[in-house]
Amino acid sequence: MVTTESIIHVRNMVKKFGGFVANDNLNFDVYRGEIFGFLGANGAGKTTAMKILCGLSLPTSGEIKVAGFDVYKETNLIKRNIGYMSQRFSLYEDLSVYENIRFYGGIYGLSRKLIRERADFLLETLNLSDIRNKLIKDLPLGWRQKLAFSVAIFHKPGIVFLDEPTGGVDPITRRQFWEMIYQAAADGITVFVTTHYMDEAEYCNRVSIMVDGKIRALDTPEGLKKQFAAATMNEVFLKLARNNQSV
Repeated sequence: MVTTESIIHVRNMVKKFGGFVANDNLNFDVYRGEIFGFLGANGAGKTTAMKILCGLSLPTSGEIKVAGFDVYKETNLIKRNIGYMSQRFSLYEDLSVYENIRFYGGIYGLSRKLIRERADFLLETLNLSDIRNKLIKDLPLGWRQKLAFSVAIFHKPGIVFLDEPTGGVDPITRRQFWEMIYQAAADGITVFVTTHYMDEAEYCNRVSIMVDGKIRALDTPEGLKKQFAAATMNEVFLKLARNNQSV
């Protein structure tokens, strides 16, 4: 359930690399329980912004809080209270399914007993109990992606960041993955997701679109389509990217 409580608060966020401005005065809030789409073409600045929000990089200036913690002074607390699934596959291929779960559970500070309990429940839910000792590298990509997401929220964080999580998987697996996202949101986990599949933007509660380091649009999918007189989110994105319509 989406609330009016902000779990990500960003005001005037700037990130510079020398004379290059990667993030140019970003302003937005993400609310608890929301599925928030963070879109933009390659080089638009979305990955830079996500690294700042995950406590992996410091902004040049601005006021930013994630899960109630300040990105300048409390990065370690941010990392402990979020989940993260990277664009590049995040599980260890030479470890088994269960070994990966146990490893990440330990990183998140869970007790051995709790890790065992949650691991058994997770493997049963994903129908992976019979292959718990199989190496990750021997699993189909779709299974690996779903397991990686499950591991990212294994410690039940307030928010999970997903960096293009469905890249390279087939349409059926993509849909199954989004069903997992819906369930996570229903369980109270806020989902912050980047994607280059414009149809996936339709699945989000709200969407922001970045162009050249700036947020050029932010609204619900229906609101954006109405604003830009577009039938699909892909049309919205193309109009913004081509500068055919000002905001």
